[in-house]
Amino acid sequence: MTSLAIFVSGSGTNCENLIKHFASSDDVHVALVLSNRPDAFALERARRHGVPTEVVPKADLNTPEVVLSLLKRYNVDFIVLAGFLPIVPGFLIDAYPGRIVNLHPALLPKFGGKGMYGHKVHEAVKAAGERMTGMTVHYVTGEVDGGPIIMQFSTPISPEDTVEDIAEKEHRLEMEYFPGIIDNLIHKI
Repeated sequence: MTSLAIFVSGSGTNCENLIKHFASSDDVHVALVLSNRPDAFALERARRHGVPTEVVPKADLNTPEVVLSLLKRYNVDFIVLAGFLPIVPGFLIDAYPGRIVNLHPALLPKFGGKGMYGHKVHEAVKAAGERMTGMTVHYVTGEVDGGPIIMQFSTPISPEDTVEDIAEKEHRLEMEYFPGIIDNLIHKI
């Protein structure tokens, strides 16, 4: 049985989608939802599905004893970042090599890096006059949004699309494809 931890900072639609996807799995279960923010609605979504939650303030995220002991307590094998904003510390990447993945709301390598998250990404896509947007799932490395790309899905956008339209189109891709990508990755380990 693979124990999955989902790291979140916000509302948690992708988190909940993953929880639902793995709810009937015989070999993967969501063992923990971890957030750096106690007010992240993702925590409430997880609790509604009976998934344990933990809050680790940003200051403690850089303390190996805190984070690694917590993940050990939940027997975590694999970590998914689903709207998790802090930069993952090197000790965590070293402890879970090839077992931490991130969902990014753009077609990397464009519109990635420190400070590029959420609505900021969609605003940058609009400002650049892009004709396509999409989602990228990639491995987490020491370079922010620079890890090897696992999979990307794209959708066309038009000059008439608002930033909100772009965000909605990209989010539909996440909801449709993200759980399956994670499922496939875990089964390849």
